[in-house]
Amino acid sequence: MKEKFIRFMQGRYGVDQFSKFLMGVAVVAILISSFARVRFLYPLAWIVILYVYFRMFSKNHQKRYGENQKYLELTKGIRGIFQKKQNMMKQRKNYHIYKCPNCKQKIRIPKGKGKIEISCPTCRTKFTKRS
Repeated sequence: MKEKFIRFMQGRYGVDQFSKFLMGVAVVAILISSFARVRFLYPLAWIVILYVYFRMFSKNHQKRYGENQKYLELTKGIRGIFQKKQNMMKQRKNYHIYKCPNCKQKIRIPKGKGKIEISCPTCRTKFTKRS
């Protein structure tokens, strides 16, 4: 059965970031329509799901790739903010991140060094913090 599905999907576009986003929107719309009794969202969500499957099974790679690139270009700023926050959370284990009191530049200092004097690389302001 798995081999049949793999053979069926050969040459088809598959799942990309835009498809994942649309599927998430459809699931949220279905949940809202079922709890808030908003009647028009339910059929709209199923139309979006059908469009996602159309995109997945499409053999027009160039057009689907172009749609995905447009989506990525439109959401670049929002995704960048989330990636920065995610990166900051990963670094919190080994580093303290302070803001310069003068220019608000973020400065990363390794943990466990005691009380140190920090010099801002941008404006050269010196301030003392615990690491």
